[in-house]
Amino acid sequence: MDQVKQKPMYRFLVVLTIASTLGLQAWLTLFNNFAVEVVGLQGKHIGVIQSVREIPGFLALLAVYVMLIVREHRLSAISILSLGLGLGATGLFPSYSGLLITTIIMSFGFHYYETTNQSLTLQYFDEKTSPWVFGRLRSLAAASSIAVGIFIYLVAPLLSFIQIYLLIGGLIAAAAVWGLLQEPTDRDIVPQRKRMIFRRKYWLFYFLTFMGGARRQIFMAFAVFLLVKRFSFSVQEVTALFVINNLINYFLAPLIGKSIVRFGERKVLSLEYSILIFIFLAYAKVESRIVVAILYILDHIFFNFAMAIRTYFQKVGDPRDIAPSMAVGFTINHIAAVFLPAIGGILWMVDYRIPFVAGAFMSLVSLVAVQGIRTGSNS
Repeated sequence: MDQVKQKPMYRFLVVLTIASTLGLQAWLTLFNNFAVEVVGLQGKHIGVIQSVREIPGFLALLAVYVMLIVREHRLSAISILSLGLGLGATGLFPSYSGLLITTIIMSFGFHYYETTNQSLTLQYFDEKTSPWVFGRLRSLAAASSIAVGIFIYLVAPLLSFIQIYLLIGGLIAAAAVWGLLQEPTDRDIVPQRKRMIFRRKYWLFYFLTFMGGARRQIFMAFAVFLLVKRFSFSVQEVTALFVINNLINYFLAPLIGKSIVRFGERKVLSLEYSILIFIFLAYAKVESRIVVAILYILDHIFFNFAMAIRTYFQKVGDPRDIAPSMAVGFTINHIAAVFLPAIGGILWMVDYRIPFVAGAFMSLVSLVAVQGIRTGSNS
């Protein structure tokens, strides 16, 4: 993999991925305390802001049209700049409207970078190396999450919210400026179509992407809520689980990438969905704090397996369709974020087990669907 590491695009994606992770994790870590302690917001305000944060992900398909006037790697750097500026400005506008505006700026930057990151990885690295690159980027993201968490923990008693936001936002903006000064492209790369692409032959990619997004929402909306509501996990305990998750993913993500190369997408995704069925059913039945913590860690680990959906597309898709298809896929992945948490919340009030049983059913449907993967390789 030394040859891969020497590629300018690899270094470009490494720096911007670290910046992207630092920005999102800093926002997530600081948001609730800043919103309550400084801005004085109530639950209804926080709910709206969290919903607004997902809008750019839903609009990721518009990146195709932005690329009509901005080259894709430039859009990556500009997105990171937007993330840094939005985060840095958060502390300067301590109001409900201020948080809405800075959140949307930050979120557009994060989501549009994630879209171009996936696309550039599939364009610049072949079928044998792209899973490793995805795994390596996930690993670095996990390490970055831990680093920014430790940093905030250490400086929180010393600096104000404004100073912390400006410091981290400025660092991210500096990384973006570095990215804007780079030219990591290769003239031999297949030109991308600059229009929306929907093709019947990509139906399985679309379907698995949607189901993955739905499953992600159940995890994000209800898994931690289960830990806190039913098992009385403290902030410190949830934070400890977060650190454990990222430590494991730092070492495990590259191995998952290698397993995709060795065993193929169908086998890897089949393993994921088979185990998820049992994880979701166990969430609905578990009575032990230790067991539910283990389930949470396992659930988080299997986020990494989603990279196999994208490498599957790389094998079956037209190389000219990668950029528009990743943008469309990112939007499809976020469709569930629009309605699933609200519906799941209503069902939780009826019986907290229902969202998890629904997650198990969705995993079963995905397991059946993924048997349709045919790439002519190990899958």
